[in-house]
Amino acid sequence: METGMKDRKGEPLPAWKKGLLTAALGLLAVTLAAGVRSGRTGDGGRRELAAPAYGERASEGAVPAGEEAESPRSRTSGESRESKRIALTFDDGPHPVYTERLLDGLAERGVKATFFLLGCNIEGNEEIVRRIAEEGHLIGNHTWYHVDITTLTQEEACAEIQDTSRKITEITGQPVEYVRPPFGNWNRELECEVMMIPIFWSVDTLDWSTRNADRLVDQVVSEAEENDIILMHDSYDSTVKAALRIVDLLQAEGYEFVTADELILE
Repeated sequence: METGMKDRKGEPLPAWKKGLLTAALGLLAVTLAAGVRSGRTGDGGRRELAAPAYGERASEGAVPAGEEAESPRSRTSGESRESKRIALTFDDGPHPVYTERLLDGLAERGVKATFFLLGCNIEGNEEIVRRIAEEGHLIGNHTWYHVDITTLTQEEACAEIQDTSRKITEITGQPVEYVRPPFGNWNRELECEVMMIPIFWSVDTLDWSTRNADRLVDQVVSEAEENDIILMHDSYDSTVKAALRIVDLLQAEGYEFVTADELILE
């Protein structure tokens, strides 16, 4: 039965994607194709759980899945392609200065990225949100106040997510299908209730702690692998400078930058 749901480009969602958005999304909680690297703290300087990886790159100290707070996990395609695909993701925006500077640089390079927005940062920055969508980037939900939603009641947690999605949709006219919970803390009951797909990461740059563009570039370029989802924050000048240099260097190595949904739902 047709629901009329459309993707961020205004196209009808394919049946398989509608099914994912209306089924028990806990079934999608499988491990990222590459293990979390570069530490287990992130997200603006706050403690963040690392997704347990599989294979030889498993992150030391990763928290196993539990009944309440699930370890951050998502699904990614491991199929080989002519070009190696990788995704840049940015949390905690929109920032009134640095997000636009980042968008300028991405536009010059023809690169798309993923932005997980905080509801509390949207007011006054609506035009930036609209620009992110219009330029073909993926917008995801990072809650309203950047709280650990597993410490809230189910009603409070849903409000954190749904209020943010509603605000984004009011501006862009597009549904918000993906969420990155602060600190990586998530649970399957909430996943089913809000009907959103969680996206986590495989490389944590810890950009909030270094504020050093050269170090960020060296770290990411030396560690990057196909299908990586890289966690950064568009709140720092150093991150913007590093991200654009990373794009230039990895494109020269044959990488194609895509939005995170292209990696997890193929």
